[in-house]
Amino acid sequence: MISRILVKPFGGIWKLKQTCNNTNSKLMKKIYKFIYNLYQFEHGSAISYDSQIDGVLNLPYGMKQIIISPDVKIGKNCVIFPQVHIIHDRLIDSKTFGTPTIGDNCYIKSGAKIIGNIKIGNNVQIEANCVVTQDIPDNHVVSFSPLKISKIDKTPDNRLYSFQNGKWIYYDNGNWIDVKDNEILMTFDRAYKS
Repeated sequence: MISRILVKPFGGIWKLKQTCNNTNSKLMKKIYKFIYNLYQFEHGSAISYDSQIDGVLNLPYGMKQIIISPDVKIGKNCVIFPQVHIIHDRLIDSKTFGTPTIGDNCYIKSGAKIIGNIKIGNNVQIEANCVVTQDIPDNHVVSFSPLKISKIDKTPDNRLYSFQNGKWIYYDNGNWIDVKDNEILMTFDRAYKS
């Protein structure tokens, strides 16, 4: 409730997000981020202030339990329902390592998950609870598919990686540890510089 009062002078949450990204003052950026994050906390969401969203998202039920990772790109006129996650894949040996890009005029129903370095075309509809981990061309509908379980030959690297304070780190038993493996660092460089 308090966050709504704090956001109102900016003209809404999206204008606050834009103001946060456009300010050069470190102090003001911290204040704007605090208000932005408070608003999201009250709505159970985590839409990164530095995600790249063209225009204003259409959220029919408000910003409820929506997660959008940093560096995600979303086009114009997209409709997103509650509990949608549009998130990066930071599993180092994953085929979809990286961040999603979503085109214009997409309609993403409740509970859908869009994960990794994939491209969702323009005018795509993603049905409720779908997990999308591959490119979807323009003008397609993605429907729920049955669960598939496959054995893999190699033990996957399931560490949680994050980029903080200018360096890559991973989470291990309650601590963040600097990534020192050059092969992993080069993989991050390739994925995030392209």
